[in-house]
Order: sequence, then C-alpha cells, then structure tokens
Amino acid sequence: MGSPALRPALLLPPVLLLLLLLRVPPSRGFPGSGDSPLEDDEVWYSHPRYKDTPWCSPIKVKYGDVYCRAPQGGYYKTALGTRCDIRCRKGYELHGSSQLICQSNKRWSDKVICKQKRCPTLSMPANGGFKCVDGAYFNSRCEYYCSPGYTLKGERTVTCMDNKAWSGRPASCVDMEPPRIKCPSVKERIAEPNKLTVRVSWETPEGRDTADGILTDVILKGLPPGSNFPEGDHKIQYTVYDRAENKGTCKFRVKVRVRRCGKLNAPENGYMKCSSDGDNYGATCEFSCIGGYELQGSPARVCQSNLAWSGTEPTCAAMNVNVGVRTAAALLDQFYEKRRLLIVSTPTARNLLYRLQLGMLQAVAANPTLLLQYGASG
Repeated sequence: MGSPALRPALLLPPVLLLLLLLRVPPSRGFPGSGDSPLEDDEVWYSHPRYKDTPWCSPIKVKYGDVYCRAPQGGYYKTALGTRCDIRCRKGYELHGSSQLICQSNKRWSDKVICKQKRCPTLSMPANGGFKCVDGAYFNSRCEYYCSPGYTLKGERTVTCMDNKAWSGRPASCVDMEPPRIKCPSVKERIAEPNKLTVRVSWETPEGRDTADGILTDVILKGLPPGSNFPEGDHKIQYTVYDRAENKGTCKFRVKVRVRRCGKLNAPENGYMKCSSDGDNYGATCEFSCIGGYELQGSPARVCQSNLAWSGTEPTCAAMNVNVGVRTAAALLDQFYEKRRLLIVSTPTARNLLYRLQLGMLQAVAANPTLLLQYGASG
C-alpha cells in the first residue's frame, strides 16, 4: 500500500537503482587508526578489500619526512603491510630503521627519531678558550679567544657542518709577544774634580711578560751600574727572553763630560807638572824654573769650577844674587829659596848644568869659605 509519493521510486528497475547507489561515494574512509580523504581517481569498489583490516597509527617524524607505499597500491597509507621510508632533514640523522612496516599487531616494525647531528667536542686551547652559539650541534658557530699576551693561530671561527665535522682546524694560542723591559732615561754626568771619570749607578730594569710571566735572567751589554765611566758616550743594553724565546730589549746611553779650563803652557826657561789630564776641573799645575832662573807669579794653578785657572801666569826670570856679603850664611840666606827651586826644577842628573851646580853646592856645604872665593872670582 505505501505512500503515493514513494511509488514512483519503487517503480524503478532494480538495475538502475544499484547503479545510483554505486555512484554515491562516502566522504571519509573506513574506521581505523588512520583515515584520509579519497583521491579523485579512486572508486568505491576498491575499499571493501580492507574492510576489517587492522591499521597502524599515522607516522609523524619531527625534523624528518615520511614516504609510504600501501600494499597493492591501496589508498590508506597505514593499512596492514604498508611500507614507509623515513628521511631526516639536513642537519639531522636517523636513529632506528630507515623503513617501517605496518604489522598485524597494529604497530610499526620499529621506532625512529631524527636527532640533530653533533660534531666532536672541541678541545680547549691552552691559554685560551672558545664560545659556541649552540654547543657542538649542527650549524653551531664557535669562536676561539686567547688569554692576554697570547696570539691566536688558526681559524678564529668554526662551524659544525652536516658531515659532523668542523669547518676549520681547531685554533691554538701561542706566545708571540716579546716581553717588555724599560730602561732608565739617558744619563749625562760630569766627571768628578781632578778626575776624568764619574761613578754612575741605576736600578737594574726588570722585564715583564704579558703571557705567563716567566722570564730568563736579564742580560747586560755594557758597563754595569756603579762603574766609573770615562769621558765619552757609552751604550747600555738590557735583553730578556720569555719561555717561548721571544726577546725584549731596551737601550740607553751614559754620557760623561769633562769640564776643562783650557791647556796651560810651561813658562820659558821653566817646567810645568800637572795632575790628572792637565786642564780638567780640579787639576793642579805646578811650575818651576831651570837653574839660574827664579819663578815669578803663581807657583801652582788650579782649574776651578767656573772653568778659570786660579792665580796668575808664572814666568822664569834670571836670578840676581848679591855676592858682596861677608859670610857664606848671609849668601845662603838670600837665595835659600832660589837654591831649593834650582834643585826642584832639575829634571834629571844627566843635565850638565845640574851636575855643575850640584858639585858647587856640595863643595860649599863642605867648606863655606869657597863661596867667598866663587864670589870674588865672579
């Protein structure tokens, strides 16, 4: 009996009704642990084959890509027997099987993970270190640095690459900086009075190493401090080495100056005898005359601090002896000093005049009456 509105549908031929039912595709797949929309080229009759077939969970690999192939070209990528290839992205490496199979227990054949690649741990350079952006993992950037006094040798920056190797050779820190040593300033000294030298002293300079602070002994080239330096310009050099055999040097000069008054000359018919160099500050020059001459002026002159000679210029004048005396004592008294000068002024006993005078004096000393005879004959 039925409703009149349904009667036309019931009048359709059975074959046509079946075709209409086959042309209506469902919007979702069969129930299971995974489902996906149908592709445009798939048809409904391909699905009944997997009805009641156990499925595995969908595969998701962080930092990786999954490529699956269902058995017999089926649509569902998690069906029983599905094989999935796992590939990790750049900078990551696979831990586990590279291919997974969906098994009958609804589990995949293995567990996989993509881990970030890691380079070997960098060794800490002696007397230095390094700083990294992301440790030793892929794409991490590490920068080396050195302690004060050391110089970086090698690549300053290295990067962890996809092949798990660093982009450059590890750097090292080497001591290439020479030690520092500071010498005293230039010294100028005046020679001491009546000398041509002066005693000069200074503190021995100490070297300083900016690296490890270990130095060798300081080597001196030149006169040591506390020495008597003669007139002139003297070079002094100190050298020091560090443990890496780097050399540090410093130099300075010691200049010794002699203050001079100017040279003096012996008087005519006389002699001059000077101490030290004869014209330097503090030097003393003594004057004398040859026999028969007496000294007039300063018998000795000294070079003073104002670079002028003391006293007056000496001369040698002929002796004037009064022989008209009655006794030898009176005669000797008037030229006692002359006799002394006569003897002092004689340079050597080889002088003929000196020997003659000496003989006369010796004879007078033995017999004073001879002096009157010499005077009367003169």
